[in-house]
Amino acid sequence: MARLIETKGLTKRFGEDIVVDNLNLWVKKNEFLTLLGPSGCGKTTTLRMIGGFEFPTSGDIIFNGEIINHVPPYKRQINTVFQKYALFPHLNVYENIAFGLRLKKIAEDDIKNKVKKMLELVNLNGFEKRRIASLSGGQQQRIAIARALVNEPAVLLLDEPLGALDLKLRKEMQLELKGMQKELGITFIYVTHDQEEALTMSDKIIIMNKGIIQQIGSPIDIYNEPVNAFVADFIGESNITSGIMLDDYRVSINGIEFCCVDKGFQKEEKVDVVIRPEDIILTAPDDSYISGVVHSVTFKGVHYEIMVRAQEHTWIIHSTTCSENGAEVGLCFEPENIHIMKKGDVNV
Repeated sequence: MARLIETKGLTKRFGEDIVVDNLNLWVKKNEFLTLLGPSGCGKTTTLRMIGGFEFPTSGDIIFNGEIINHVPPYKRQINTVFQKYALFPHLNVYENIAFGLRLKKIAEDDIKNKVKKMLELVNLNGFEKRRIASLSGGQQQRIAIARALVNEPAVLLLDEPLGALDLKLRKEMQLELKGMQKELGITFIYVTHDQEEALTMSDKIIIMNKGIIQQIGSPIDIYNEPVNAFVADFIGESNITSGIMLDDYRVSINGIEFCCVDKGFQKEEKVDVVIRPEDIILTAPDDSYISGVVHSVTFKGVHYEIMVRAQEHTWIIHSTTCSENGAEVGLCFEPENIHIMKKGDVNV
């Protein structure tokens, strides 16, 4: 599938600080791509450069084969939905959505039809005359999206648009946004620090830290095959411990040898080992190479979060079966659930 947007060596400095460092990525047409990472990792700055609100210090932004580094935002086929929505409080819902069309001097009948279509898309029929101040946060967010989409951009940029919503509404809007993207066939580039949001909506996720890409992949790949400890720790909960790769398919964890499915490491290479909490099964102490004592149990609704102290390491286990504080247990996991990673960060 054709590449719609591409960045090559994209770098942004603010004074001596490097906020985005040699970023190389590409986005396909009709793709839902998410930039994910902690605050200050460079994801919003990357989005703003793609949108034209910041200019690169070096490197290129390529849109449909043309470099657009210094093309102003209004001349790009790219619209942005900001975290604060940036709606006009003195205009009603209809005029907010119609604003960009009026700047283009579109005929009034066409404006009316386009606004009506957008209101249907965001499930706000009949809201044309409502004032912005009378709308809930979720309704304002829908209006901001309608205003951005009514101009029929090739790409829609979304900068943490669900951050101000409550949990239930945020989950509903995740599904609605994904549905809109599929229905319209528009490329979405989404910025968030919420891992669940990224896993729920994205076709592809880019994990960033300190201005550098750590990993690019599908939600399943990112979750199941993290390339380093940062990604494993940032995406979901993880048990991360040190290990030594004895040979292909053999790793030593806390001095105990286990079979795994990884290869290609040097013999005796020090590695990071990741095991997800849901992949650990609690057994009787004598039925496992690793045994320990339960020191806390927390009910999480769909599972219990059980903390086990074993061999100077605290393990997190997610289980549908409750355990008692102080109980002695064994920890079992299959070879395919042991993920081996090189130590240190990875610059993709």
